[in-house]
Amino acid sequence: MRPATRRALGLVAVGLVVAVVCTALGRWQWNRHVARDAAIAVVEANWAAAPVDLAQVVADPDAPLPDADAWRTVTVTGRWLTDASVLLRNRPVDSTPAYHVLVPLLVTDPGGRPDAAGDRVLVVDRGWVPTGADGSVDVDVPPPPAGEVRVTVRLRPGERPATREAPAGQVHAIDPAQVVAAGGDAVPAGTLPYAAYGSFVAETPPAAVALGALDPPSTDPGSHLSYAFQWWVFALGGLVAFVVAARRELTAPDVPAPGAPGPTGAPAPVPPARRARRRGRDEIDEDALVDAQLADGPGAPVTPGR
Repeated sequence: MRPATRRALGLVAVGLVVAVVCTALGRWQWNRHVARDAAIAVVEANWAAAPVDLAQVVADPDAPLPDADAWRTVTVTGRWLTDASVLLRNRPVDSTPAYHVLVPLLVTDPGGRPDAAGDRVLVVDRGWVPTGADGSVDVDVPPPPAGEVRVTVRLRPGERPATREAPAGQVHAIDPAQVVAAGGDAVPAGTLPYAAYGSFVAETPPAAVALGALDPPSTDPGSHLSYAFQWWVFALGGLVAFVVAARRELTAPDVPAPGAPGPTGAPAPVPPARRARRRGRDEIDEDALVDAQLADGPGAPVTPGR
């Protein structure tokens, strides 16, 4: 196999590898774009939907909330367990350090499920409060209204349990079981949380002091689609570039190494050796003086011009 052919095949192989990798990365970004579009569609459909009873959306309190029901607006009647309030750490609001206030709601009427009344709590993110200058846990949290209330929330799937330890009365994630555990004995023994939690919308009667309102979910599709097309352009452009380079290798004339047999069988001409640089007159005189000194023996005087 000619050396040029080997080089061309190597270039094509590299081009194929580059094309496959870039195509896979583009496919990955495309899948992220599709998933993001689906999530945005769910938000837009559920955000504006009329509220329904909690039991109509959550038939099984222990079941994870389906993705299609995220952000569904529901109403539920219950009683706030204020002493079981927990602060959620590291959730800034508009780039402002904040604590989210998580309060369990003891459900007394989920709507159509009287059998579940009194033995379930729904964790609700009521809003946020500033952390203060030093992030102290001793923040001023306005209490929710006492007695029975009718609460409107938007349902969210419970988050993964946090593996990091948090100070007493705080959590790193909205995992309903961890929130209830962090609330201590204020939650009645044997009371279990819903697998989903609620993002606060309104309540009747209202609290005397409202917390900071929670941000709506983002509907920005992001740059996944443009990234996908960029990767695919790289895949096509890289493959074309390597194929062109391989073609040049195949069409370029072979130049045999010096002394190797040429196309006719005769050895290839050896390029002439580089001509030595011609010495100047000063260098010749200096060499003559040194030679004369060595001929007369060590220590012999050197006569100028000899």
